[in-house]
Amino acid sequence: MGSGVVHHGLRLSFLLLFSMLFEPFEKDVKLVWDFVSVIFGCGLVCCVFWFFLKLILSSLTQLKHIDLCKKKIGSAELAFEHAAWMSKQFQAFGDLFDEAIKLGLTAIQTQNPGFYYQQAAYYAQERKQLASMLCNHDSSVVYPNPDPLETQTGVLDFYGQRPWRQGILSFDLSDPEKEKLGILALQLKEKNVLHSELIIALLSNAVAQFKKYKCPRMKSHLMVQMGEEYYYAKDYTKALKLLDYVMCEYRSEGWWTLLTSILTTALKCSYLMAQLKDYITYSLELLGRASTLKEDQKSRIEKNLIKVLMNESPDPEPDCDATAVKASQKLWADRVSLAGSNVFTIEVQDFIPFVQCKAKFLAPSFHVDVPVQFDVYLRADCPHPIRFSKLCISFNNQDYNQYCVVEEAYQKSDILEQSSQGTMCLVPGKTRKFTFKFVAKTEDVGKKIEITSVDLILGSESGRCVILNWRGGGGDAASSQEALQAARSFRRRPKLPDNEVHWDSLTIQASTMIISRVPNISVQLRHEPPALTNEMYCLIVTVQSHEETVAKDVKLTAGLKPGQDANLTQKTQVTLRGTDACDESFPALLPDIPVGDLQPGEKLEKPIYIRCGTVGARMFLVYVSYLINTVVEGKEILCKCHRDETVTIETVFPFDVAVKFVSTKLEHLDRVFADIPFLLMTDILSASPWPLTIVTSQLQLSPSMTPVDQLESYVENVVLQTGESASECFCLRCPPVTNATGVATGCYIISWKRSSPVESVPVVSTVITLPHVIVESIPLHVNADLPSFGRVRESLPVRYHLQNKTNLVQDVEVSVEPSDAFMFSGLKQPQGRQADDNSIAAA
Repeated sequence: MGSGVVHHGLRLSFLLLFSMLFEPFEKDVKLVWDFVSVIFGCGLVCCVFWFFLKLILSSLTQLKHIDLCKKKIGSAELAFEHAAWMSKQFQAFGDLFDEAIKLGLTAIQTQNPGFYYQQAAYYAQERKQLASMLCNHDSSVVYPNPDPLETQTGVLDFYGQRPWRQGILSFDLSDPEKEKLGILALQLKEKNVLHSELIIALLSNAVAQFKKYKCPRMKSHLMVQMGEEYYYAKDYTKALKLLDYVMCEYRSEGWWTLLTSILTTALKCSYLMAQLKDYITYSLELLGRASTLKEDQKSRIEKNLIKVLMNESPDPEPDCDATAVKASQKLWADRVSLAGSNVFTIEVQDFIPFVQCKAKFLAPSFHVDVPVQFDVYLRADCPHPIRFSKLCISFNNQDYNQYCVVEEAYQKSDILEQSSQGTMCLVPGKTRKFTFKFVAKTEDVGKKIEITSVDLILGSESGRCVILNWRGGGGDAASSQEALQAARSFRRRPKLPDNEVHWDSLTIQASTMIISRVPNISVQLRHEPPALTNEMYCLIVTVQSHEETVAKDVKLTAGLKPGQDANLTQKTQVTLRGTDACDESFPALLPDIPVGDLQPGEKLEKPIYIRCGTVGARMFLVYVSYLINTVVEGKEILCKCHRDETVTIETVFPFDVAVKFVSTKLEHLDRVFADIPFLLMTDILSASPWPLTIVTSQLQLSPSMTPVDQLESYVENVVLQTGESASECFCLRCPPVTNATGVATGCYIISWKRSSPVESVPVVSTVITLPHVIVESIPLHVNADLPSFGRVRESLPVRYHLQNKTNLVQDVEVSVEPSDAFMFSGLKQPQGRQADDNSIAAA
């Protein structure tokens, strides 16, 4: 027989069983408990069967028997039994579900065992409530004797049958007295059941499941119920631990009503344990703006808080167990008598107290010679005006702490004084401003001053002292959310008197920067841009003091501004002496050049010489610093002031040089011939917007070149305007070489400077490498010796020189072509032999 047929048969059997059970179950409510006990056992077996087959939907469907029995309570005097039965049903199903998951069944966030444990806990709580109402017997009521819950044999005739109904097979209950004694026995037994432990166990299972399946809000909700059950079970330590954990989440999400309920329970726990710091902390928050308590309740809590601060015992919290209250009063009396630590520091940013704080510097930065000013705004939300004893602000530099303290002495009885005349008295709903100022230290110039904490002290050292500590410039657990809502709100704020401000409009500014004193000197830069490549460019710095006293220890920093291209740094040199021959060993920035002292109104000029080796734009920095004495708030301080100026200077080429090779007849040559003179021509074209003076020029020939005549400069002391050019030529000869690729010519050195009336302008030498030239050897060289002029009808002697450039004897035949302008005499076709390196002449 197949397994499917077996399963189908079992299912039909279960359905038949339930129909047979429910038929008499509908007729008589007196025997409800007997039937539901059997239904519970059968239903559990059926659910196990479906879970074993991994048919989760069928198992859930089978839970319909719970719905059928939900309203069948039976005897009203034993209604707690029905709640216990319902709780047990859901607990058993949750256990089955969890076991099936361990065997491979997949659960999801919306369908997991946690929901069934939660329902089991719900009915367990209902059982506890019903038991408290139905089992509330006087202490004079004793347990029945003999025990109606015991049988003679110790076993029941039928499963689920009442013990005192043994042997009765009809629906009629013939002995009402036995029924009463049996019910009484069950009620007295139920009275001794520890319901809170059952509820806590079920809630703990549910929390574990919701945590496993990532249901944070369900987990928090059940943790609150667990905390309340621990409170009812008088385990106040565990109750506080759970409630504290959940408070953080409810604060961050803004569930104020739920938070108030939790805080109320936590306050009761802390009172019953006489935990001073916890009691003060919860009281502060229940008085705050997040609390939804009524004014009379807040007023009672505020008075209790003041009693604790005055080293007195507070009044009991309402709805607390009388026995626990008596025990707590003894603990409070011990707290009062003990001379222990009476100072409690409470970190405000973790909760929402009844005092709000915002600190704000008046400016994002202050000059060192101007007092630093900031305001601290305080606002109270408690029912009655309250006095604080001290307000102090702490900074990252603790030297300033002593200047920012407000302290007011008063009697302990005046802490709730209704008058608002005191400096430290906060009136509910009113914003009070405290202004502070101090002189910053000169060593803090360039640094940030931050408010690290604001401490508001409630109480006095003679009683108990509570320090409300705000980190930074204030704000608590709800401040960021409120600030966001205020920023998004378009609601028009009502108009307030001039001395009041809207709290929501205030922003926290917990830091400021200390900057140097405003300098009272002028720095001017005078120069003639653009700069020319490799010249000693003069930048004249003029510093004039407008201070009323002597500017001491004036120092000048000048040069290339840091942070630019590294290539510019390597190709820029700065010096104080223009006559220095700058090379790459000179720096690009001259730091801290001592200048001396400047008297009021005194002017100082300092020339700075800059050499730029490449073209392009450069940014130069001139930084002048000095010391000066000044008085701030009656205190003399030594301030370091500075002023900097930047200037961008463009560097250009001073001139362009063109070089060409020509013959002695000024014909262009792309190559030259060995031992044959040729001309080297240079053309200097001025590209400078300023007149240039060519001091001199020099031709340095390579060893492979020789001059024909004396090398002299023909452009010496020539002044070139923009676009003008100067040319000169040199007659050179190149001996025979074996290198056919080209011969180095040498260098052309131009010494120049700007045309300036100042004689000290340094001369710059620009070296131009001349191009290589191709040299070729020829076998025969012909040179004509002609007079410079001739006369008509007179003889004109012409001599031609032929020179053999080879190592062999050459046969030469010369022919002269006739010309109509001349008459010839002499040989027209001379012949001869030419030996090596010899020349012949024909006339």
